[in-house]
Amino acid sequence: MSSPTDYAMFLLNVRKSSHKKWRIAFATIFSFRAMLSLTDEILCKKKKATNNHLLSKISSNQPYTTINVDCINNVHDSSLCFSGVDQESLTKIVKEKDLNSLSRFGGVEGIVGSLESHAEKGIQGDIEHLHRRRDVFGSNTYLKQPPKGFLSFVLEAFKDNMILILLGCAGLSLAFGIKEHGLKEGWYDGGSIFIAIFLVVVVSAVSNFRQARQFDKLSDKSNDIAIDVMRDGRRQKISIFDVVVGDVVCLKIGDQIPADGLFLNGHSLQLDESSMTGESDHVNIDKIKNPFMFSGTKVVDGYAQMLVTSVGINTTWGEMMSSISRDTNEQTPLQDRLNKLTSYIGKIGLSVAGLVLIVLLVRYFTGNTTGDDGQREFNGGKTKIGKVMNSVASIFAAAVTIVVVAIPEGLPLAVTLTLAYSMKRMMVDQAMVRKLSACETMGSANTICTDKTGTLTMNQMKVDRFWLDEESLKDSSKIATNVVELLHQGVGLNTTGSVYRSTTVSEPEFSGSPTEKAILSWAVLNLGMNMDDLKRSWTILQVEAFNSEKKQSSILVRKNDEKSLIHVHRKGAAEMILAMCSNYFDSNGTIKAIDEQKRMKFEQIIETMAAQSLRCIAFAHKQIAEDIVTDGNDGVKVEKLSEDGLTLLGMVGLKDPCRPGVKKAVEACRKAGVAVKMITGDNVFTAQAIAVECGILGPDQDMNGAVIEGKDFRSYSTEQRMEMVNRICVMARSSPFDKLLMVQTLKQKGLVVAVTGDGTNDAPALKESDIGLSMGIQGTEVAKESSDIVILDDNFTSVVPVLQWGRCIYSNIQKFIQFQLTVNVAALVINFIAAVSSGDVPLTAVQLLWVNLIMDTLGALALATERPTKELMDQKPVGRTEPLITNIMWRNLIAQALYQITVLLTLQFKGESIFGVDKKVRDTLIFNTFVLCQVFNEFNARKLEKKNVFEGIHRNHLFVGIVGFTIVLQVVMVEFLKKFADTERLNWGQWGICVGIAAVSWPIGWLVKFIPVSDKPLFSYLKRFGLRKF
Repeated sequence: MSSPTDYAMFLLNVRKSSHKKWRIAFATIFSFRAMLSLTDEILCKKKKATNNHLLSKISSNQPYTTINVDCINNVHDSSLCFSGVDQESLTKIVKEKDLNSLSRFGGVEGIVGSLESHAEKGIQGDIEHLHRRRDVFGSNTYLKQPPKGFLSFVLEAFKDNMILILLGCAGLSLAFGIKEHGLKEGWYDGGSIFIAIFLVVVVSAVSNFRQARQFDKLSDKSNDIAIDVMRDGRRQKISIFDVVVGDVVCLKIGDQIPADGLFLNGHSLQLDESSMTGESDHVNIDKIKNPFMFSGTKVVDGYAQMLVTSVGINTTWGEMMSSISRDTNEQTPLQDRLNKLTSYIGKIGLSVAGLVLIVLLVRYFTGNTTGDDGQREFNGGKTKIGKVMNSVASIFAAAVTIVVVAIPEGLPLAVTLTLAYSMKRMMVDQAMVRKLSACETMGSANTICTDKTGTLTMNQMKVDRFWLDEESLKDSSKIATNVVELLHQGVGLNTTGSVYRSTTVSEPEFSGSPTEKAILSWAVLNLGMNMDDLKRSWTILQVEAFNSEKKQSSILVRKNDEKSLIHVHRKGAAEMILAMCSNYFDSNGTIKAIDEQKRMKFEQIIETMAAQSLRCIAFAHKQIAEDIVTDGNDGVKVEKLSEDGLTLLGMVGLKDPCRPGVKKAVEACRKAGVAVKMITGDNVFTAQAIAVECGILGPDQDMNGAVIEGKDFRSYSTEQRMEMVNRICVMARSSPFDKLLMVQTLKQKGLVVAVTGDGTNDAPALKESDIGLSMGIQGTEVAKESSDIVILDDNFTSVVPVLQWGRCIYSNIQKFIQFQLTVNVAALVINFIAAVSSGDVPLTAVQLLWVNLIMDTLGALALATERPTKELMDQKPVGRTEPLITNIMWRNLIAQALYQITVLLTLQFKGESIFGVDKKVRDTLIFNTFVLCQVFNEFNARKLEKKNVFEGIHRNHLFVGIVGFTIVLQVVMVEFLKKFADTERLNWGQWGICVGIAAVSWPIGWLVKFIPVSDKPLFSYLKRFGLRKF
């Protein structure tokens, strides 16, 4: 070590040296001296220097460099020091798309070596190795903005207009109460309003806070994407959060780039970088001109393998996401309608309160109001000003009470509770809600457009048969050797899947799409294909990747020892490949021309397999001369791979059985008034066979107009499509555009459309639909981001619970509206009539707030958490513009409200003489009867139409518990809080009277359901006033 260069080389290679402590000490002692002496020498030999990384670290303005001493100190703990590269350099290269810096590192291959990775085998997969990579480069997570605290939700609740009105009323009531009765007793009314407001705000804030936390959990689950990586030479799926620097990631169409990185190998790769740049044009990625790939972008075409260079906060996406906070305060259409309804009712309450105020003031100042002693309260100038102020304060308090009881502040709370509860329960039913509005809209869905593969079927494909010429062969030994070799090439090279052979397990492991895995399995196990040998012997020159529009993939390949011959292999939908073929291989391996008769035979074979629910895939080959191929800047290239003159190698039939329970699910949808349409890329015969098997088509159904191909549907005029779209049950050989066109046509017909999709090209249809349902397993990230709900198990049977929950949410909200408005209408009318007629109100502010509180919070909790019932699926879908308050609800509401008004007004004017009690006990009877009427009416609200309101009540423990708790609290209010609630104790007989009167609500609720109602909205003539919106 006589020169500074020796010292530097020692430092850079110390991780490869012995791990003895004396070496570490020696390196540390001489490190500073080496750094100082190295500077001048390296700057003089800059052009000849071989250590590019070290030079890149030395600035012309700073005569020193930095070496990671921690790595040296920890060399006995880790063999991964990555001294040839650092995170800052890697991040800068990708973010700035710096090709010059990349070349100084030795290109992508140089980075691979510096990161101790392997372009084909990836990194080591043991836990210790991965842990050390995370220690050096970080994990693939980013710091989120802290979620809003509980106090933020409390403050938001106080911004509600109704709460502000109530606060104003509470202030007035408190001031007037203290003025009239003094501080000791005058605070009761105003103070109780403040307490009630506080409780409502706290309950609302708690509910919203929990919903926000639930959204955060769902967001974490939604972001937990499965990524294909190579580790230990084996392709395996891992969570996106487990990706580390050095990983080799396998990408295909629809995948999201999990981290920043560099293109390793692949073909025809195009990325959608609009999420990063805002540019809608797709970006071509290749190894030479643009190998830079950014986290968060999407693969729109081709496939590739990528080397991860930055993860988490070191990526552009991570930086951006760390500064963004998720808005969980999403307002659904139903919440907006309820807020408008609440505001509308509040305005009515204010108007009535204003009218009562005017009437009472006029009565008072005209001398028509008498006190408890029977004397006139106002005698012109003889009445003291203090007494006048107290009387006016009492009148204002009565008006405030009417405002308080008129505002149904529990409605927004009810919808928040039912949505949060439903989202949680839907997760159990394999449905993850991404947009709250979809929960409600699903209840209105009357058409479902579903995929076939993986949704109606199990997506577990297996090669059922292989056709060579006109013969179905099960024994691979009967296939000619030259045909087998070509099949090996057509399967093993023209694929996005892979085969992994473990040294410990005899059976190979297949990865890729279900179709790819089935074909690879057949080729390896039946035809003896060795994929590793193929890749070593052949070079792939060009690839046209499979997508749902072309329904085929093709490759241009050349054998390494054959420079003059180039081969084209195509694989895809059998009838499309057949149309490109002019020749075929017979059973002896001889090439023969396809005449018309032979073509008809092949078409008949395809139809036969399709009729047996088999997916037909064909393989074709063509040999072309080298002089047809041109050399482009990026290598050997043909402008367009040959689409004619191909030779048919053979056809396979893939069996994908229907999922258990699909037929029952389709029947359940049809019974619920929801039409199920299958839209698939398979040919018409396969689609028809699967549709019959799943129950979408009847075995004896007329197929004319019920089954159609995508090309025919798109060729129709708009009028023709509108006319026949309802009759279509199956659309085969459809493109993503056909699917979008179908959705648009159905929506133009006024239908509410749900669409299932899993591919990138399904995104337009998913976005266009009213409810987009993506698949959680096979679905691409593009499809998931375009959807409203993710079906976690990819199973159509999971769509039925989503449909049930959508209807349940709507039904629960209607139950609570009926219950809440019955309370509001009865209390408002009683207090208004009593105030106008006698100048007094039977229900005090404290009592009415107690009623409102238990009805708004406990009532909402009891009715908003009812689970879906079977009868929901016996009803028709809720119309898109159907009013929230239906005629059935008006019938039930008016009947109960009229009964309560009649009974309570009778008690108000005749109660003292009927029961022989004083005014104080009479008012307590009115209050107690009114509350118990609501308790009994809560049972009636459980079923809007069914007469048996107790059905299934034993399964709803929460409802029973809330009712019991409400009764206990009412007993406490009447018997133990006399002064606060302004009540008197009641004896057993009086309690029995209250319970008996309230119990009459049940037979009234039963009898009124015999009254038929019209389908036309009762108050449709009020449409111009805006009531129709509710």
